[in-house]
Amino acid sequence: MTTGTELIKRFENFADPRLAEKWDHVGLQVGNPNQPINRLMTTLDVRPETVDEAIAKKVDFIFAHHPIMFHPAKDLDTRNPQNQMYAKLLANNITVYAAHTNLDTANGGMNDWLAAALRLRQTIPLVPAGKDPLSNKPVGMGRVGELAEEMAVQEFADYCMNIFQIKGLRLIVNPLDKSKKIKRVAILGGSGQEFYQQALENGADAYITGDVSYHFAHDMIASHLVVIDPGHHIEVIAAHELAKLISRWQDENNWQFAVMESQVNTEPFTFVVK
Repeated sequence: MTTGTELIKRFENFADPRLAEKWDHVGLQVGNPNQPINRLMTTLDVRPETVDEAIAKKVDFIFAHHPIMFHPAKDLDTRNPQNQMYAKLLANNITVYAAHTNLDTANGGMNDWLAAALRLRQTIPLVPAGKDPLSNKPVGMGRVGELAEEMAVQEFADYCMNIFQIKGLRLIVNPLDKSKKIKRVAILGGSGQEFYQQALENGADAYITGDVSYHFAHDMIASHLVVIDPGHHIEVIAAHELAKLISRWQDENNWQFAVMESQVNTEPFTFVVK
């Protein structure tokens, strides 16, 4: 039987926890990793509905991108939905592990998955982060690369909606730049508005990231950078790619457990069109 500890050891050779940002809480979240894994589920978020799905599917290990314990619980009052979720995980012996900004920074991780989905070529890190502690290779958060063919701004926005299978996005563009052609693209999954200057410095025509705020958007417009905000949830690509990665390691190590992807949609926002 393969334990969670064995899987975690293999994963952390791929995305070392030391690559995570200092504020982040990656690694074991809940449970006992020494337990054998019988059924593993990958997910972007661990929310109450995700936990209910795991229980229904008899999952005993959840591998998530977003941590569930950014802040310590002040009490364990299970009338609080978050605490109730922890109680359900413990009662059902479900281990939860999260790889967040270490997976964002690792070579072959989140931002490479997003860049590959966009079919970007000749990619480089957007925000260099030194070298991987294990491989000694350069790493960085985000990616910058080239589209095969240049696109008009609206065409590129439509392209992003198709790639990420979303019904809407926020387009931030200076009126003077609406006829601009997009060829060089920067992307950073999650919330990356503070790195738009690095996108400019890397010659990006457009920058894709989520959770852009009002004042940052004004600064981006003044800088003549086209910005696509498709939301934070495009990182759901992690559920599929993590499942593929773990399945590959299963073949290499003769691990015998079921791997599945969460089918729960954890996107909190709905686009309403008048």
